[in-house]
Amino acid sequence: MKKNLGIVQAVYPMPVLMVAAYDESGKVNVMNAAWGMICNTDRIALFIDEDHKTTQNLLKTKAFTVALADRAHMDVADFFGIATGNKMADKFERTGYHAVKSAFVNAPIIEEFPVVMECELAEVTSTDSFYAIVGKIVNTAAEESVLSENGKVDPAKLEALIFDQFQHGYYVSGAQVGKAWNAGAGLMKR
Repeated sequence: MKKNLGIVQAVYPMPVLMVAAYDESGKVNVMNAAWGMICNTDRIALFIDEDHKTTQNLLKTKAFTVALADRAHMDVADFFGIATGNKMADKFERTGYHAVKSAFVNAPIIEEFPVVMECELAEVTSTDSFYAIVGKIVNTAAEESVLSENGKVDPAKLEALIFDQFQHGYYVSGAQVGKAWNAGAGLMKR
């Protein structure tokens, strides 16, 4: 029997995304965002507040990167969610992390995070219900250490962080339990 819990954001898993952009003087700012998803073959949507320092920066530069946080960098990923660049001028510098400029867009790539999407600002949507930044993915780069033999990202090697909206915990992706577009194929034959 199910118990009513009231209004709960009952979506699991949620990604732990590191959104990075330069300000007008070239200073790096990074934020942690869990409310983001792929919304087309070459688009990512981020449901973030307009008043975030990173949001303001990417609106000005029209570019940003989105990296997948991993287990090895959980402490800094969490810090990027706790601290705000609006109140902490040295937020990025405090971490000791390193940024290089993307070769594809005017945005920083945080070297420590193993997978990054480099994006151009494609669209901003604001309604009474949400504020969304949509980026056009122009390149995705990954450390060789997280790639499988076929040259694609291996989730088991990546150990991407997953945010738990229920208990406010971080988890990592686990073992593959099936193949997409295959696990339910037997039902197609009925």
